[in-house]
Amino acid sequence: MKLQILIVDDDPQIAAIHQHFAEKSAGFNVCGIAGNLEDAEKMSAILKPDLILLDLHFPEGKGTEILWNLRARHQATDVILITAAKELEPLQEAIRGGVFDYILKPVMFQRFHEALERFREHRLRMAAEAALDQSTVDQLLHPYKTTPPGEPQYPKGIDALTLKNIQTVFVQPHPQGLSAEEVAVIIGASRTTARRYLEYLTAHNELSAELIYGSVGRPERRYFSKKNHPPP
Repeated sequence: MKLQILIVDDDPQIAAIHQHFAEKSAGFNVCGIAGNLEDAEKMSAILKPDLILLDLHFPEGKGTEILWNLRARHQATDVILITAAKELEPLQEAIRGGVFDYILKPVMFQRFHEALERFREHRLRMAAEAALDQSTVDQLLHPYKTTPPGEPQYPKGIDALTLKNIQTVFVQPHPQGLSAEEVAVIIGASRTTARRYLEYLTAHNELSAELIYGSVGRPERRYFSKKNHPPP
């Protein structure tokens, strides 16, 4: 099921760019575009999107009005604030309001895409955690916090919980191996995210990868557990 995005920006060209960026990121759908705060308030209450991409400055006021209204009615909608403002005060207010991310204009696709990927992984973690311990709480609240001493250090872009989910997939034997697309479906992530973790595990000798040639089309890269698929 795709995560729903509401874009709120009074510049139609910028809104169209953000829509294009969002629809290039797997697993997201733009459910609406609002060009002013009044429409944004109505659409956010009716559509109840998972995420709002929110501009800061509008002729009639500040976009943070939407943020605080969401919080006042306890709506389960997250916000990424997108703004050209480089002053500290709007960032401080955004942090107090609990924004998921804060992106400065002009928005580069890579930074935009990374924000949506982190949001997707965050929502998946929130849905998957049935019971909490302190390390899980810390990871959910502070996903970029320095890893405590004695715990594995992971490079940028590798999250411990997502990595564990993918490792769990390969506990069961898969004689034909799994493609990045198949793993993505199992864990509910994008193919790009799944491939990043699969290549990480391959580089660290937990998985092996083989190119499988079919009768037509390009060869497919499939991944095997080293434990369940020993080399010949």
